[in-house]
Amino acid sequence: MTVTADAARAATVRQVAGVSYLLRRSHRARRIRLSITANGEATVTLPMRAPLREADALVASRRSWLERHMARYAAERARHDARGPLADGGLIGVAGTSHRLEVRALPGGRRSRVEHADEPAPLVRVHLAPGDDRTLAGVLEAWYRREARAAIERRIGFRAPQLHVRPAAITVRDGRSRWGSASPRGRLSFSWRLVLAPPAVLDYVVVHELAHLAEFGHTAHFWELVRELVPEADTARRWLREHARELHWTLE
Repeated sequence: MTVTADAARAATVRQVAGVSYLLRRSHRARRIRLSITANGEATVTLPMRAPLREADALVASRRSWLERHMARYAAERARHDARGPLADGGLIGVAGTSHRLEVRALPGGRRSRVEHADEPAPLVRVHLAPGDDRTLAGVLEAWYRREARAAIERRIGFRAPQLHVRPAAITVRDGRSRWGSASPRGRLSFSWRLVLAPPAVLDYVVVHELAHLAEFGHTAHFWELVRELVPEADTARRWLREHARELHWTLE
């Protein structure tokens, strides 16, 4: 008998103390682990020989933590869904502000273009070319990446002299777990999604990575350097934690 993926998944769903969770067994796991996925699901990873009661006990003991984080996920999802679909008339973010999205068709051409305006009202207008085989999301991502690089390079140009450092190279990517990184050789990398965040948040990440060129680890001196230039660093870090999923959902 063939077991469908849905059936296999359903067989691993358990409930304890009023909380549903997804149970996974792993040959690699050496200890039990509880996490919440990007989709807001509580998941327990259990070593192959560990008894099921250990998973139930862990979930029950962390019930308050799970309910708090799952409620936050639901609130974030509701805020995102309230923007509407990624289509004409929906809302998308730029620099921490919601912009109305207009989608128009170009009469010809092979390359779509994007226009951005904050006056008289925040607006992003996309002109889709008939010869451009990219999706709307693809066109917007390419534009976001260009905007992010320009914004990041401007902040680096302003902040690097203050820290007396000079990056060897700058890349803009779509990191899923980090907003920025720095290598010992002076190479900096940033997520393009920072252009969706308020300018003060982008500035904080730029200063954070530049400070690593002066002090590579997260030492007390490193945080002194960061907070000297960005006194609101803790507020920016908290904003990124609270809005991380929404930034990653932007082009859904």
